[in-house]
Amino acid sequence: MKKILVTGAGGFVGSRVMQQWTGRYDLCTFPKGFLTVAGENAVRQAVLQQRPDVILHTAAISDTGYCADHPYRANVELPVWLARAAAETGAKLVAFSSDQVYAGIEQSGPLPENIPLQPANVYGQGKLEMEQRVQVLCPSAVLLRATWMYDLPGYRLPIRGNLLLNLLRAAQRGESVRFSVQDFRGITYVRQAVALLEPALTLPGGVYNFGSENAENMVLTARQFAETLGITVDIQEADWARNLAMDCSKLRAQGIVFDTTQAGLTRCLRDYGLL
Repeated sequence: MKKILVTGAGGFVGSRVMQQWTGRYDLCTFPKGFLTVAGENAVRQAVLQQRPDVILHTAAISDTGYCADHPYRANVELPVWLARAAAETGAKLVAFSSDQVYAGIEQSGPLPENIPLQPANVYGQGKLEMEQRVQVLCPSAVLLRATWMYDLPGYRLPIRGNLLLNLLRAAQRGESVRFSVQDFRGITYVRQAVALLEPALTLPGGVYNFGSENAENMVLTARQFAETLGITVDIQEADWARNLAMDCSKLRAQGIVFDTTQAGLTRCLRDYGLL
């Protein structure tokens, strides 16, 4: 049975990996709080002790505002340390990056992995730096540029703010929500992302867009979600521009295919018995 070391096992993605993959792999983790205080040598020794076949790095700080004012240890330093440990032990490193590397892109339409990047926020800058440094240290590493993910409360797993919950809460409270007609990005059902992480473990080294594609702007996407949910929400329109929409054809060429953003919501609601 393949041994997988999961970082961030108590987080939004990592906890679902631990729940969905139980029994299929020998899953191991670092002690709770270890990565918060450990230096590089301690991380290296822990990896040497575990000797995993795969290091799945899901631990990260995804709060872009926090990252603008604080060191981004989890987003840059830890993946680099893990890349060195993976290269030393022969483990396969699979680490999450983000669609935020595309922030500031003026090109329209779905964005491929190989376009020039100059992220407009510190979080995206850190993720791009991580990708570049990890690939130098560990060319076999797989870096997955993930979209904004969502889930419903359930399975006694951690939950965080997401498009689905934001719309449901706004409807319940009679509040308005605001999206831009010039904002484009994919939104991904996290449990499908975790399922498709399994074939991603054997991808050739490199960077991959990883998540649901979306041909619609965020105003239309929010309205489509509200209609599918059967709720009434006051969705107000803005016009600020952003394009984080990813072209996932490189991933599809490897046989890994996500639902569209809209079909992913249907999958989520069916999983929870709501459709």
